[in-house]
Amino acid sequence: MIHGDDRSLQAARARAYALAESGRYDNLHSVQQALISEGWSNAGRALDSDYARKAIGERCRAAQAH
Repeated sequence: MIHGDDRSLQAARARAYALAESGRYDNLHSVQQALISEGWSNAGRALDSDYARKAIGERCRAAQAH
C-alpha cells in the first residue's frame, strides 16, 4: 500500500501549501497544527522532509509580505 500512502502524504502536503499561501499562518508549526485540527493524521509525516518544511516556511513568509 505504499502508493496509497504516497498519495495521502502528497495530499497532506498540498493542503499544507494551500494553508501556508492563505496568509493566515505565520510558520510551519501553525500550518501543521491547522492540518492536525482538520483531521490530517499524517501531518507530521507529510511535513517531515527538509524540502517540505522549507517550502512551507517560504510560502508563509511570502503570504505575510503581501
